[in-house]
Amino acid sequence: MEPTTIKSFKLRGTRITAAQLSARDRLWSTFGINASMDVLDLLSLFPSAQRIIMEIGFGMGEATALIAKHFPEDGFLAVEVHQPGIGKLLSRIEEAPLSNVKVIDSDVHIVLHDNIADSSLDGIHLFFPDPWPKARHHKRRIITPAFLELIYQKLKPAGIIYIATDWVPYAESIEETFASSPLFHGGKADRPEWRPLTRFEGQGITKDHSVNDFKYVKN
Repeated sequence: MEPTTIKSFKLRGTRITAAQLSARDRLWSTFGINASMDVLDLLSLFPSAQRIIMEIGFGMGEATALIAKHFPEDGFLAVEVHQPGIGKLLSRIEEAPLSNVKVIDSDVHIVLHDNIADSSLDGIHLFFPDPWPKARHHKRRIITPAFLELIYQKLKPAGIIYIATDWVPYAESIEETFASSPLFHGGKADRPEWRPLTRFEGQGITKDHSVNDFKYVKN
């Protein structure tokens, strides 16, 4: 299956700080992975990892760094296109310090299609993806039947995708998309104890946004 041609993200103004740019320049060679047409050898990237988890769209990296610190035995492949966020996560990796996170600067659809072998991921985290609230932009939402087919191929048997959103109409759309697919089972779930309450999520709660967590398992 070819990667989608509709982007599920929008490149916004860079506004990258000097510290974020410095982290990108200094740390990319150690923790960054340059996207290419090659399939990644995940076992070489994370030789001692018990599980390999893909973090999709990690924003400013707050949750990713905290989760990686909580699970040092796991390897985390963090995919993002937002340059300030990439720089900030690299800073967090250095500050912690963490040795179990690698970062890819690319569209996750391309990464999954070109760089990830089938049945190689134990899990996927998709926390607070862009809800694209306007009806004319719904086609840009990442959770689509085609996306479910793609991650189904890349997850190991009984692999899990965890999702969180603070946009109720998007939560309803997520439920409907998974319910219509024979590839996964699951649904709404309690927030996992290990998923930290980030500043971003806190801002949404302050605005009375209702947060929904989902857990789906590959059939």
